[in-house]
Amino acid sequence: MNFISIIMGSKSDYEIMKNCADTFEKFNVKYEMIISSAHRSPERTKDYVKEAEEKGAVAFIAAAGMAAHLAGALAATTTKPIIGVPMKGGAMDGMDAMLSTVQMPAGMPVATVALGKSGAINAAYLAMQILAITDKELSIKLKEDRIVKAKAVETDSKEIEVIL
Repeated sequence: MNFISIIMGSKSDYEIMKNCADTFEKFNVKYEMIISSAHRSPERTKDYVKEAEEKGAVAFIAAAGMAAHLAGALAATTTKPIIGVPMKGGAMDGMDAMLSTVQMPAGMPVATVALGKSGAINAAYLAMQILAITDKELSIKLKEDRIVKAKAVETDSKEIEVIL
């Protein structure tokens, strides 16, 4: 069974990452969601990744703030795609999380999305695009979603546009 794994560094990340899970649910994409820390529970994190791969995890989404080493720790543990979601907070309001997620050494890639809610949603979309490489039905759903989004822009414009 193919699925996406969402791992959060702490419970405080849940309110943002729920948006990621909600996006998967909208598209009927299977996912798991757990809390595990690269620093506070490194063995749990490592063991979970191994178990998730054996069950069919196709990609991992890692959400963490401050030092945000979770995505990097996952990249060191698996060759599956890792999508990092830096979380706001701390003294640098997320900039430290952003930099530590995006600045990975060569050969240890982590796809990094935006901070916060839009990042959580985009992480889900990116993971679904990875799944859609081999899932034609999901690919069609994603294309239909783009059409709906484009039509929404046109509708919004018609409500306010002034054209000479």
